[in-house]
Amino acid sequence: MVEKKQKIKSFLAKAGKATANFFVKNRYFFGKIGVALLTLALSAILLFFLLRMIPGDIVELYALKLQNQQGITYDRAYELASQLLNYNPNENVFAAFGRYVGGLFRGQLGESYLETGVSANSLIKTRLPWTLFISSVALFVSFFLGVFIGEYVAQHRKGFASKASSVYIAVSGSIPDYLFALLLVIVFAYKWKIFPAQNNYDAFNTTPGFNLPFIASVLKHAFLPILSYTLVQTGNWILHMRGSCIGVLGEDYITAAKARGLSDKTIRTKYMRKNALLPLVTMFGVSFGALFGGATLMESIFNYPGIGLEISNRIVNKDYMVVQGLIFFSAAMVIVVNLVVDMIYPLVDPRVKRG
Repeated sequence: MVEKKQKIKSFLAKAGKATANFFVKNRYFFGKIGVALLTLALSAILLFFLLRMIPGDIVELYALKLQNQQGITYDRAYELASQLLNYNPNENVFAAFGRYVGGLFRGQLGESYLETGVSANSLIKTRLPWTLFISSVALFVSFFLGVFIGEYVAQHRKGFASKASSVYIAVSGSIPDYLFALLLVIVFAYKWKIFPAQNNYDAFNTTPGFNLPFIASVLKHAFLPILSYTLVQTGNWILHMRGSCIGVLGEDYITAAKARGLSDKTIRTKYMRKNALLPLVTMFGVSFGALFGGATLMESIFNYPGIGLEISNRIVNKDYMVVQGLIFFSAAMVIVVNLVVDMIYPLVDPRVKRG
C-alpha cells in the first residue's frame, strides 16, 4: 500500500515537472496567446461602452419617423418605437452587457433592430469577402512592389531611383489615404470615366458566378480601391525594405561576398534579400490592421459594399448591436492575424527565442 502511494506520488511529481517544463519551453507562444486574448476582451468591453456614449439612440430616430408618418405625439411615437424595435433604452447597462457577452460566447454577434432577420453574422458572410478581396490583393501587390524597389534603391543609393523613392515615401506618408482615394475617384471615375466609382460589380449587365463578364466587372470595380490602398502601403514597404537591406549590406558576409567578386544580382538574391525580409514578416500584421481598419472610410468613398461601408451606414442609423458585432469581428480578425504572424516569426527567424 505504501509502495503504491509512493508510485502515485512519483508519477504526479514527474507529470507536474513535465507540464511545467512544457509551459516554460513554450512560454513565448503562451505569452502571445495570453496577450491576444486579453486584447480581445478589452476590445469587447471598450466597444460596448463607447458605442453607448454616442448621443441619441435608435428609438429616438425611429420615433421621429413615426411621428412624421402618423401625426402622433412624440411620447406616443417613442413608446410605439420601443415596442416595434423590441428595444428598451432604459435597460440596466450591466444587464445589457451580460446579454452582449453571452451572445459573443454563443457566436451571436448581434441582431439588427431595424431589419428583421438581419444580423452581424449574416452581414459578415455577405460583406467580408469583398473587404478581404481588395485588402489582401492590395497588401500583396504593395508588398512585392515595395520589396523589389526597396532592395534596388538600397544597392543604388546615389542614383535617381533612390531620390525618387524618397520623395514618394515622403508624399505617401504625409498625405492621408482618403485624399488619394478622392483624387483617384475625381480623375479616373468622373473626369476620364475609365473606372466606376461605386459598387462591386455591374448588377445590371452581369450575372454573378464563375464567368468572364462577371469576373471582369469585379476587377474593374475593385481597381480604384485596390490602387488607393496600394499607393499608400507601397511607400511603407519601400521604407522598411530599404532600411533592412542597408543594415544587411553592412554585415561581414556581404563584404566577403563582394570580395569574392560576386555580382550585385547574386548578392541581392542569395545573400541580401532573404535576411532583409525577416524583419518585414511582423509588418504583415500591422499592414493588414491598417488596411482593415481603414476600410470604413475607404469603402465609404468608393461606395464599395464591404464590412467598412456597412459599419459606416449602421453607425449613422444607430444600429448599435450590428455595429458592435461588426467592429468586434474586425478587431478579432486583426488580433488573430497578428497572433499568427507572431507564432510564425520564430519559425522563420531562429534568432527569436521561443522559450
